Amino acid sequence: MRTLDFDFYLPQHLIAQHPLPNRSESRLLEVDAAHNSLRDNYFRHIVEQFEAGDVLVLNDTKVIKARLFGQKATGGQIEVMIDRVISAHEAYAQIKSSRSPKAGGLLHLSGGYQAEVLGRVADMFHIRLLGDESWYDFLEQYGQLPLPPYIEHKADAADDTRYQTVFAKHAGAVAAPTAGLHFDEALLQALTDKGVHVRYVTLHVGAGTFQPVKVDNIAEHHMHAEVYQLPEETIQTILDARAQGKRITAVGTTSLRTLESAAHAGKLFAHHDETSIFITPGFEFKLVDRLITNFHLPKSTLMMLVSAFGGYDLMRKAYSHAIDQSYRFFSYGDAMLITRAQSSQS
Repeated sequence: MRTLDFDFYLPQHLIAQHPLPNRSESRLLEVDAAHNSLRDNYFRHIVEQFEAGDVLVLNDTKVIKARLFGQKATGGQIEVMIDRVISAHEAYAQIKSSRSPKAGGLLHLSGGYQAEVLGRVADMFHIRLLGDESWYDFLEQYGQLPLPPYIEHKADAADDTRYQTVFAKHAGAVAAPTAGLHFDEALLQALTDKGVHVRYVTLHVGAGTFQPVKVDNIAEHHMHAEVYQLPEETIQTILDARAQGKRITAVGTTSLRTLESAAHAGKLFAHHDETSIFITPGFEFKLVDRLITNFHLPKSTLMMLVSAFGGYDLMRKAYSHAIDQSYRFFSYGDAMLITRAQSSQS
């Protein structure tokens, strides 16, 4: 398939610039591939879509303040986007500048700190923070929250809270797992009270999530790698639920990619790994029955993923309906609950 097959026209005013006052007040479009149907609802009613014994899988990554500004030794202005912290003092990063910095060059950052460019790793720079401060401590003090490029305001105190899930735990992501932003503590408690097993994975969303697909033939696109952690409790709960015929619902494409990566690699046990899985129409899903997700950018890899999960034609219909009904799009927007046409395999 071609990248243009996943394009659509989105009116600018439907791109949500700010979250709603309450997380669970977002709208919810229910997309049922088994019955080829669409239904308008509100996210606060999503508890009604679950039965006791079902499993809800959330990504508990925590967004770090990954955007930095500074200068090269020559005085040229730079913007640094940390993609992955790999040790206390080393990280992979994207660097915007008039000329690419060279290995051995110094980056002058906030607070009088410096970082040394160690070299390149694919399309990233390998950099080391000089001094005693760790990257996580430095970023928390001097970094800025990396809001997506389609959000036009600078990150403020409200974003520090709302561009973070209420269950965020493990620091490392440079973008929020946005489907999880719709859940508040009361909604999670209501699911638990109903007998739903709420479980977690961790996938640290990388800066590559904002990168456009630059090839015409999607088969030629190479996904960026992201680190994930799959806990024993989560995978055992899923396996038990499958044996009992219960449904597995992934919250967000990151949770889905983590689970399906493990299933396709034959790693249905606790482990730590990285994934560059690219899910497009024709993909065979092995674990996930339902997906809660936001509305995604045209021609994006996430648009390709949901088209694989819900069916290409039905997803085109769903997006057209959402636009006609003025749903809010992207990170701070509304959500979908997509049910696959076929049940997951053991």
